[in-house]
Amino acid sequence: MDYPTFSKTELEKIAQKNQISKNRIIDYTQQMQKMAKLPEEKKLQKINTYLNYLLPQYDAINNNKEDFWATPKEFLVAGCGDCEDYAIIKYYSLQKLGFDKRKLFLTIVQDKYTNGYHMVLSYFQPGADSPLILDNLSFRILPLQKRVDLKPLLFINDSGVYKIESGKLKKSANRYQKFTELQKRVAKNL
Repeated sequence: MDYPTFSKTELEKIAQKNQISKNRIIDYTQQMQKMAKLPEEKKLQKINTYLNYLLPQYDAINNNKEDFWATPKEFLVAGCGDCEDYAIIKYYSLQKLGFDKRKLFLTIVQDKYTNGYHMVLSYFQPGADSPLILDNLSFRILPLQKRVDLKPLLFINDSGVYKIESGKLKKSANRYQKFTELQKRVAKNL
């Protein structure tokens, strides 16, 4: 998958509105090209660190909507987003870097200390007992079993919605509405 990419025409339109957004997109594209040659572990660390430097912003402020899932293109143009937006752009960026989309999951978690909900990206490495967690609130990538602050609720990707039961992923639904809507917008190249 080669998403997100921006055409020359798109970049020109973006620059007319905001040159900083265009510069951010060009930088993202250049960073992705540099990361493409790295080993898997380095790609994970670099993408997590790079994207975590973008500014956090609640949906209500950024999009005038609650719980809006921005496409990677929308996130890069805005230059800010909330936890879902970080997880989503990491999901698509890692696919662009050659990661198997069947091993990547948008993961809804509950923070055990605040009782609030949060989204991270989970990556199930072949042969690993626990997925690695890429979190916009941490530059460290740790296995889920070491993230004692997080209680995983749902794992979402193209193949469906899953829960952990007896230490294994068990499918609980064929699709997640917000993810389906996101995929439709991505397919329109937004």
